[in-house]
Amino acid sequence: MPIVTKDMDSAFQTAGANPGLEVWCIENQRLVSVSNSSHGKFYTGSAYLVLNAVFPKIGPPQYDIHYWLGNEAKKVDSSLASDKALDLDAALGSCSVQYREIQGQESQKFLSYFRPCLIPIEGVFTSKQGNLNGEYQVSMYTCKGDYVVHVKEVPFLRSSLNHEDVFILDTALKIFLFSGCNSTIQERAKALEVVQYIKENKHGGKCEVATIEDGKFVGDSDVGEFWSLFGGYAPIPRDSPCVQESETPPVKLFWINLQGKLCETGSNAFSKEMLETEKCYMLDCDGEIFVWMGRQTLLTERRTAIRAVEEFVRNEGRSNKTHLTFLSEGLESTIFRSYFTNWPKTVEPRLYEEGKEKVAAIFKHQGYEVKELPEEDNEPSIDCTGTIKVWRVDGDELSLLSVTELTKLYSGDCYIVQYTFPGNGRDETLFYAWLGSKCVTEDKAAAISHMSTMADSIRTSPAMAQIHEGKEPAQFFSILQRVIIFKGGTSSGYRKFIEEKGIVDETYNKNLVTLFRVQGTSPDNMQAIQVDQVSTSLNSSYCYILQNKASIYTWIGSLSSARDHNLLDRMVELLNPTWLPVSVREGNEPDIFWDALGGKAEYPKGKEIQGFIDDPHLFALKIARGDFKVYCFYNLNLFMSHVKEIYNYTQDDLITEDILLLDCQREIYVWVGLHSAIKSKQEVLHLGLKFLEMDVLVEGLSMNIPIYIVTEGHEPPFFTRFFSWDHSNENIVGNSFERKLAILKGKPKTLEGHNRTPLKANSRPSTPNGHRNISVFSNGRGRSSSPILSSAGSDLRQSGDRLLSSSTPVVKKLLEGSPSHGSAGNKNPFHQFMM
Repeated sequence: MPIVTKDMDSAFQTAGANPGLEVWCIENQRLVSVSNSSHGKFYTGSAYLVLNAVFPKIGPPQYDIHYWLGNEAKKVDSSLASDKALDLDAALGSCSVQYREIQGQESQKFLSYFRPCLIPIEGVFTSKQGNLNGEYQVSMYTCKGDYVVHVKEVPFLRSSLNHEDVFILDTALKIFLFSGCNSTIQERAKALEVVQYIKENKHGGKCEVATIEDGKFVGDSDVGEFWSLFGGYAPIPRDSPCVQESETPPVKLFWINLQGKLCETGSNAFSKEMLETEKCYMLDCDGEIFVWMGRQTLLTERRTAIRAVEEFVRNEGRSNKTHLTFLSEGLESTIFRSYFTNWPKTVEPRLYEEGKEKVAAIFKHQGYEVKELPEEDNEPSIDCTGTIKVWRVDGDELSLLSVTELTKLYSGDCYIVQYTFPGNGRDETLFYAWLGSKCVTEDKAAAISHMSTMADSIRTSPAMAQIHEGKEPAQFFSILQRVIIFKGGTSSGYRKFIEEKGIVDETYNKNLVTLFRVQGTSPDNMQAIQVDQVSTSLNSSYCYILQNKASIYTWIGSLSSARDHNLLDRMVELLNPTWLPVSVREGNEPDIFWDALGGKAEYPKGKEIQGFIDDPHLFALKIARGDFKVYCFYNLNLFMSHVKEIYNYTQDDLITEDILLLDCQREIYVWVGLHSAIKSKQEVLHLGLKFLEMDVLVEGLSMNIPIYIVTEGHEPPFFTRFFSWDHSNENIVGNSFERKLAILKGKPKTLEGHNRTPLKANSRPSTPNGHRNISVFSNGRGRSSSPILSSAGSDLRQSGDRLLSSSTPVVKKLLEGSPSHGSAGNKNPFHQFMM
């Protein structure tokens, strides 16, 4: 909530109290609120202040403040807008990020607030309403941008046209879209959204739309009409050769003293310790400048720092393209942190969330009846009544597990899980490659190759995911329902490894002391995880099962819930129905209990607090055909330069020519458009890991979080839940431009029989109770080729050998940086791939 002060501008008294966008304009040196109907209409002679407030499901509100300066705005208004942005930040508790926006050079985030476009209007803003009468004014605009559009009005002259851009010519009866021959398909598609906007807002939806291709002269009446408006056709001159840009100057860090003087403190190599909390700093990255303001700085010091940086930009003759971003300590952006070598890699939990958990735990400990704090929505986003098959990986061999074994996993092994479930009018398939925490590298590589082969053999383009033990997504457990994870392994690779290394075999043995941690959310989603049989493995937040030869104990943590106790009883019965356990509550353990664990020792006794999870972020990866190797295998910074964040994203931002990465912090989704440059599922999986590598450098995310691969037209519900999804758009044929043009003209075409068209549901064997069916085959536990691959007319082992031999360097890179056993492999796993 805003902090109200006595001398606060009255315009800010309720600012930020509700989520959404608030806009003010400077008129006669005072702030005037702009009505919602006028959002997106910015006058070139004025300065504006824009506040975007976001209220995530978990965590505090997030505020972004932008001050927009028109090209013809007065200097006094521009300075006032800068001051008011700082005042608004103070009113919000100094917890916002501030940006300077220059007309024509607006940031992607700013433009995303005003979709489909922001069209600057000549003149100066006035709060007085006026009537516009007279003849319809013909206008011409240029449109640039693949995800948000920079719209600029240009003179209605032939000389304004070029081969690089997309133009909109708005006349009284018809809107023309002219596409330069060198413009991208995505730019043309986004320009159509602007055409739609103009049609609805300036023509009341009643006008014709014509598309003109650069270089097309005859055969279309719209072409002749378009050129007649310019006095007839004449060739568009070629652009002069681009001047090669000079080498990028080094990044520099400056301390800004109380007099506004910039004092250089370092170049290129920076550490967080260089930023003192009672000072302000400027990080000069040439095309972008950051101003960092410590928590202990005063409002006057911040205002001095901002003035000094704006003066620096003017005196240095920096381009209008230079973006200024103002960050308070603790709100540093990912890009800013990436310039510092030792920025902490852990995401700190939000204090007020932690405080609520501690208060509840204290009351509960004192005997008060406290309702459980609301948890995240654990309802699965997938139909859990489908069919499931599980294979254990042993190098090139796969073993199909029987119904009694398929939910018993070993940490030293890898598994492939195939889950088929009812989707939107057809059956969908999801593959998981589950990689045990102690498995060998060779089994990891084989699991990924086998999974890719299986996925390629199914015509419905199934989703697939790589998951690591201990980082499984919630829906994985919802699908398997009851899972037991044992120590050790059974694969020949694992057995060979422990034998060569002389490591004690930890594989589960019912005759030895074993300890299981029990967790889950319901009887249809519970797990028993075998942990080290020592006291330090205990945790007050959980329940445990201790097996000591003939004696069985159930240990109940003091902070566990009644739900946990119910799952404990059920899991004991699942592990062994003949067991008669002795129930032990924390604090009342007999000596024999501690003796079985090697003696009593300290263990975690505090309430486990779930860390703050930010809302998902969507990123586009721009890759030209054939350039995958260059972008992803040589230079991480080059890869980062082709990753662009999409703000306020919608389903329309899933462009068929691109690859999108949805970062949910606990999992990564890689969405592959049908017209994208990359087709190989293993290459796509590597993209996800490369993105994660980029993210982990500054965010501290685990490299072992799940990575899903999703194909356009076959998006599963656990992916579409992040969007407002319209399934009717899934089967429209064509590239981005063709699809949007068809929708704009009301003539969307669908292709019958195309793999995007809903398929007839496959018959699924049903169980008597109508619930899930777990497939059982006559060969039981014996070695078996995948029935899927057999039906496709291919042999699994041959296919697996082919994949492993041709894609080994890719697979090795997939596995780099994750804990594994086995040989180190080639020191340069890319050499063969890059030849």
